[in-house]
Formats: sequence, C-alpha cells, structure tokens
Amino acid sequence: MKSLAIVGGAGRMGQALGEGLTATGRFSVIGLIDEHEPRELFGGRWAKSLDDLDAGSLDAVVDFSSPEGVVHSATWCAEHVVALVVGATGLSDSQRETLRVASSRVGVVVASNFSVGAVLAERFAAAAAPYFERVEIIELHHDRKVDAPSGTSLATARLIADARRAAGQAPLVDPTTRFSVEGSRGADAVDGVKIHSVRLPGLVAHQEVLFGSPGEGLTIRHDSFDRQSFVHGVTVALDAVDTTPRFIDGLSSLIP
Repeated sequence: MKSLAIVGGAGRMGQALGEGLTATGRFSVIGLIDEHEPRELFGGRWAKSLDDLDAGSLDAVVDFSSPEGVVHSATWCAEHVVALVVGATGLSDSQRETLRVASSRVGVVVASNFSVGAVLAERFAAAAAPYFERVEIIELHHDRKVDAPSGTSLATARLIADARRAAGQAPLVDPTTRFSVEGSRGADAVDGVKIHSVRLPGLVAHQEVLFGSPGEGLTIRHDSFDRQSFVHGVTVALDAVDTTPRFIDGLSSLIP
C-alpha cells in the first residue's frame, strides 16, 4: 500500500482524491496539505505544509493545488526523494522546468487531465484530424476554474495540429473577415485550431471537438460529471511512478 500526501487537500479536488484513492484500498492518505482545514481527513492528518510531514513515511505526493504550490511540491519532493503526481493546470514554462529538474532526482508525472475518457477522446481527435477540412474546440468548466483555456483543450489542439502537419495539411485559416465583437471567434491555439472557453456554475469538466467537411461533421465529446472521474487516472500514474528519476508528460503514454 502506497502512502500519500495530497496537496490542496481541503479543496474539492483534494477531497475527491482523498475519498476515491482511499476507497481503492491500495493507498493510505498520510496527510492533507492545505492552509484551510479539510472537511474529511480519510485517516490522515491536516498539515499546512509538506515540511510538517515525515518524508520517510511517504511514497508519493499528489498535487492538484496551484502552479505556485506545484513549484514548492516539486522542490520538496526532489530534496526528499518522494515521487510526485501533478494535476494542477496553468503551469508556466518556468514552472514546468522546475518539474523537469525535480525529475532528475525522482519520478514525476504531470498531466492536464487524469480522466481516462478524456485521454481517449484526445486520441480519437488526433486520428480524425487528417480527414476533415476544419476543426474547433469548445471546453466547458465550472466557474471557479481560474485559467483558460483548459490544459486539456491545449493538449488536444496540439495533437490535432501535429496530426494535420504529419498528413501534409497546411495551418487552418479563419474564413471570418468581419467582427462585430473582437474575440468572438475564440483563441487561435496552434496552426489555426480555435478554442472557445465556457465557465458556468454546475459544470465540472467537458470538451467538444467539432470537425467539419463538405456534407458531414463529426463531434467528439467527453464529460466528467464528477471529480471521481479523475481518480482512475491518478491511480494509473501512482502505479507508474516511484523514486526512479523520470519525467512522464501526460497520461497517454501510461494507457496502452
């Protein structure tokens, strides 16, 4: 049984992970790290910092907190040789570099989405991309998500662009030439692949990839209705990572 600390343990995602990972019977939550006291402790204890825990009692740290929190977790895990799984999004290039540096000392997994269904939807989108003339992405999340567009939509856009390039297709060119409201056509993520971000209460995490060609269309949609949908992917990551130095970028390589 692996012993874990969950950074951001008082938040909705941290509580969902504590519940879901404990329920598998394969993981023991030693500590929940948060400046606020968690509602449930799942057999562990509340601490305000990883520094308050005994590193020798931990096999891995799971961090879904914030980009700033991830930097501290990466530094701490590298220093104490504790494996790290990161699900926080909105990471800057320098923050991702901190993770890569940490991976020279210990195993690190970072992914924009830990839903297995979302990873498969990305694969399906990449497979479809060479066969359609145009594509746009709509990502929909709860209104407390502070970054836009989502990491999942950016990853999907890059996979689509890579697939189009491999097929010899040129970047997409927006046919719209007149705008009543600037920005109404979404953001150009890469090679003309547009992303539209929606933030509404009641949503969790949802994404549609819309393909179009003359006479036909294809929509690939994934929905996470509950944060428990991410637990399976986190267990996959925890099974794959240990103190062996390595950097695993994305969940896809861990799903055959």
